[in-house]
Amino acid sequence: MNNRALKSMKWIFEIVLIIALSFMYYLNKPINSPKVIYIPKGSINKIISHLQSKNYNVSKLDSLILRVIGSPQSGWIQIGTLSSSRADFLYKLVTAKAALQNITLIPGETTYIFLNQLANNLGLDRELLQEEYDKQFKHKEGALVPNTYKIPIGITEQELIKILRSESTSAMKKLSYKIFGTYNENKWFHFVTLASIIQKESANIQEMPIVSSVIHNRLKKKMRLQMDGTLNYGKYSHVKVTPKRIKEDDTSYNTYKNKGLPSSPVCNVSFDAIRAAIFPAQTDYLYFMKSKNGTHDFSCNYSTHLSNIKRATKRNK
Repeated sequence: MNNRALKSMKWIFEIVLIIALSFMYYLNKPINSPKVIYIPKGSINKIISHLQSKNYNVSKLDSLILRVIGSPQSGWIQIGTLSSSRADFLYKLVTAKAALQNITLIPGETTYIFLNQLANNLGLDRELLQEEYDKQFKHKEGALVPNTYKIPIGITEQELIKILRSESTSAMKKLSYKIFGTYNENKWFHFVTLASIIQKESANIQEMPIVSSVIHNRLKKKMRLQMDGTLNYGKYSHVKVTPKRIKEDDTSYNTYKNKGLPSSPVCNVSFDAIRAAIFPAQTDYLYFMKSKNGTHDFSCNYSTHLSNIKRATKRNK
């Protein structure tokens, strides 16, 4: 009996040892992931399913382990390395949080300048950001919603552009449904293009519907818009428009040479500018000129506009 008991105990010990060693081996197997990953809110099973959908090597057993060590935190998680042990990976799901940095896209800024800002502030590759933007966005300009974005430090270029696309598209659709009851992309971006000119030309939010009325009125009369703001596109966002630029620029953004709106938005726009584009003030104005206090003097006829120009020119001499 004693020998049998000893053999049984030895057999049980060996089984336990094998299980323990297998479990240790399992916990030490590497999991490859980005340095920063996103964890959605929900149950542990939902989180594991999400990770599996992202091709992370996790399993049902990991659900059981997480139930013992704790529930994963939702949001962005700082993993820190591209490859970590399963034990370290699961522990960080429960304990870690990614450091966030605020990045602000101001109304009227171009995507070109904003991508430069993202690359400089977050230490990302500017060319990869552009490549990802071109892959994920149909519109080369005006597709981002000006806002302050909380960006996880360590995020990849692909994931960053994905965040910007998701948040911007969602916000635009929400406003479109509020105004029109539907979302038609072509119609929406027609107004975004119009709004981008309003954004560049207006001195303040209060002026936007009036500037919008000038644009609408000139378009109805098939007049060229002849607005400097349309030439502040892309890398020229903060470059002064000169007669030389007007003469040499052959893009659709040059509203001195071309009738109608540019083929795409000039910049990223605020929702105030979009509302102004959709709901212009009811005026007969066709011209405007910057006044002494920095706002604009609006006029219905060219002679009054010339007087406003003369006043401004005289004041600046």
